[in-house]
Amino acid sequence: MEKKSVWIKADKGRWEEQKERITTGLESGADCVLVNPGDVEKVRGLGNITVAAFARDNRSGADIVVVGIRGEGDGTKPLPQEIPGSFDVNAAILLTDKGVTVGGYVVIKDKNYERFAAEMGKICDYLLVTGTDWKVIPLENLIADLQREKVKIIFGVKSAEEARLAFKTLEKGADGVLLDSGNPQEIKDTIKIARELERENVELEPAIVTRVEPLGMGDRVCVDTCNLMQRGEGMLIGSQANGMFLVNSESDDSPYVAARPFRVNAGAVHSYIKIGDKTRYLSELKTGDTITIVDSNGKQREGIVGRVKIESRPLMLIEAKAGDRTLTAILQNAETIKLVAKDGNPVSVAKLKKGDEVLVRLEEGARHFGKKIEETIIEK
Repeated sequence: MEKKSVWIKADKGRWEEQKERITTGLESGADCVLVNPGDVEKVRGLGNITVAAFARDNRSGADIVVVGIRGEGDGTKPLPQEIPGSFDVNAAILLTDKGVTVGGYVVIKDKNYERFAAEMGKICDYLLVTGTDWKVIPLENLIADLQREKVKIIFGVKSAEEARLAFKTLEKGADGVLLDSGNPQEIKDTIKIARELERENVELEPAIVTRVEPLGMGDRVCVDTCNLMQRGEGMLIGSQANGMFLVNSESDDSPYVAARPFRVNAGAVHSYIKIGDKTRYLSELKTGDTITIVDSNGKQREGIVGRVKIESRPLMLIEAKAGDRTLTAILQNAETIKLVAKDGNPVSVAKLKKGDEVLVRLEEGARHFGKKIEETIIEK
């Protein structure tokens, strides 16, 4: 599922009142803050976040200029009979012609405003729509009308539950929500819902181990993340892009070392790692990169690389069969390196034997620079 963004609406009342909701949004991982133009630099002083501002020009320094306030968008001016000549539409066109990133703000009062919003959506980069009475029907219509346009639809909500409904409308859902709430818990819950909905499960299946063979010395990659992982949670790694093993994090204590639940001892430098719907080589990873963490049920979440360690270590070849497909991975030969068994429990490569079943992810199609393509390719 595509990323779902959460905007925090903070344009009403005194700055000190808005500061708290902005700070909560920053700490919780909000994507954008919508303020008045005079508050743009104040927001930047609080942290690094995309800032949108209600304005008709780009003098405020905001990343996104939002038109619609004190115009037709909020009902201050009546809608003209010819929408292309409206006050707000003209302002949006002028700004986009200058290369400014533009949002159009529309309060949906009736069907005419819905049509006006659809026209704004054909011009703007973002369409921010809200209603006097929160209903899902205008959102359904706008998603259908604008599905072929470049615009991102941001729907105005007042609670996390309204956000959940907006995200799920017509399967595709809104691209984001504009949350108008000063309740810190609503802000946190809305962002949590957005992140959960981004994570589609991957389908894992058991593969039967057919070969376990010690190899010589080689370079392997340890991926240390900024995230703590649980038992049965790790990363998808393999020598072939069409099938990868779930390599468990070092989340268990052992007689030799303490648990390091932030680490996946991932495999030899040539190996692929699955990140979202793409693959990368382990040797390419670096501090700050995004990676995908997967658990034994196939549930995914995003992680951040904190450090990558490449060191020469004794290696081991693992081969397994899933249906008519043979998969391989080359991992460090050590007791602390584990795959995930069919029952969801980690199993050390040092104890792995022929006939054991471990979890793998099978992919269809080949890869070109990490992207899936329809092409016949043999990797062995």
